Amino acid sequence: MQNEFFKSKKSEFAELKAYIDSVKNSQGVTMQILQKAQGIFGYLPLEVQQFISDETNIPLADIYGVVTFYTQFSTEEKGKHKIGVCLGTACYVRGSQEILDKLSEELKVSVGKTTEDKLFTLEATRCLGCCGLAPVMVIDDDVYGKLEAKKIPDILKKYQ
Repeated sequence: MQNEFFKSKKSEFAELKAYIDSVKNSQGVTMQILQKAQGIFGYLPLEVQQFISDETNIPLADIYGVVTFYTQFSTEEKGKHKIGVCLGTACYVRGSQEILDKLSEELKVSVGKTTEDKLFTLEATRCLGCCGLAPVMVIDDDVYGKLEAKKIPDILKKYQ
């Protein structure tokens, strides 16, 4: 019996199946399939991993192992906007922890989690390569440098 997730995502599963069928006779396609699946669904819940396992005959434990090993993959749904706060050395010594704490307070969500309204996902990241702008935060493709915690509410309003 198919669960509600599968029923509600029929077209996404059909797209994934078509992709798997086009590459499954190739060697070493697990990462490609997982990247495609995450592109389609936005994340890789167990139902998607099981589907990939069933379609490719790769054991679910192997699929799960790859998904949980690589940080590019997520097993939880992400928000519309992804916020990354750099905790690299330059940013950290210039106050990025305070920025992260303020975001967590404003969004009412802990690091690594998504807000209830699915609007934001808050992540702590490593060096973003903008050390001269420390502390730095990225929302989607927008970079915010030389941040102060007091500026966070106004920045968030741009995305709501």
